[in-house]
Amino acid sequence: MKHKLNEKRYLKELEKELSIDSVTGQYHEMQDYLEKEVKALGFKATALHKGGLLIEAGGKGNPLLVTAHGDTIGMMVRHINSDGTIKVCKVGGLYAYHTERENVRIHTRDGKVYTGTVQRKNASVHVTEDELDKEVANFDKNSFVVLDEDVKSEGDVRKLGIEIGDYVAMDPRFTVSNGYIKSHFIDDKAQVALLMELLHDIKDGKVVLGRKVYLYVSFYEEIGHGGSMIPADVKDFLAVDIACIGPEQTSDERKVSLFCKDSRFPYNLDMLKELEASAKAGGADYVLDIFTPHYGTDADPALVAGFDIRHGAIGPGVRASHGYERTHMDAVKSTYSLLADYVERK
Repeated sequence: MKHKLNEKRYLKELEKELSIDSVTGQYHEMQDYLEKEVKALGFKATALHKGGLLIEAGGKGNPLLVTAHGDTIGMMVRHINSDGTIKVCKVGGLYAYHTERENVRIHTRDGKVYTGTVQRKNASVHVTEDELDKEVANFDKNSFVVLDEDVKSEGDVRKLGIEIGDYVAMDPRFTVSNGYIKSHFIDDKAQVALLMELLHDIKDGKVVLGRKVYLYVSFYEEIGHGGSMIPADVKDFLAVDIACIGPEQTSDERKVSLFCKDSRFPYNLDMLKELEASAKAGGADYVLDIFTPHYGTDADPALVAGFDIRHGAIGPGVRASHGYERTHMDAVKSTYSLLADYVERK
């Protein structure tokens, strides 16, 4: 591959981003961190009023917007139970069975952070074995957060400053083993870290832009409106997101996927051909794939909003999307190679 990813720097950046909780809508800390890093590299970054970071990467003519989203699925305090446990509701496409036994952090509106664990009411094999076999994890019925605090009542919890609407974020549990990256929120922080790598290589002259390029980190992709606002001069929109592995999917943990269609629209055919040509020319290990019925990217809402653009999407193959996800450095490297080759295209 023509463009080589700085693996050590990339993994350090990814680990840092994963350590910053950013459930959809809870964007401030992550955005502030990225804005500081981007400006330190010498690029102009503008924070959107609703949340989001628009970066001017350089180049001239025929503007391309490349996006990855910094928001993650998570939870919010829905109700404080009389016994001091906390009922939560999901934010984004989170399922209760992916949260069971996970450690979480609750962020209060006055800046305090408390830890806890998602549990079920009947969680002990020794005393509730039958219920464990029968019950399905469910936020509305039997799944809740147990705080790491001495609380026995609703009042005890409220004295801590915890209230309805506080964000609840899962510990990512990031680790790398034999090239496999395992973590919550590979969707989509693994790709935000790739955008940061791209900026490093543009600055160092390793990537030479063939056109004007914006990079956009959105914070509302998981609820569907991250890409609904883009600069007026953008001609093409490239989303960099995860490629989901499953039955009848060609996506692979060690390859980059080129998206042909998602649950909303086919991706632009001409842009898809350009991406495939770039993948072939640069030696990226790729597959073509279609993602239905529950998948979309930030490129879709830009079309719905009425922008006259072409749109495309690429990303590494990822196992267990919205759960404890896994991909391989090979897929990340191929994704980066294709991304770098495409932004050099005139």
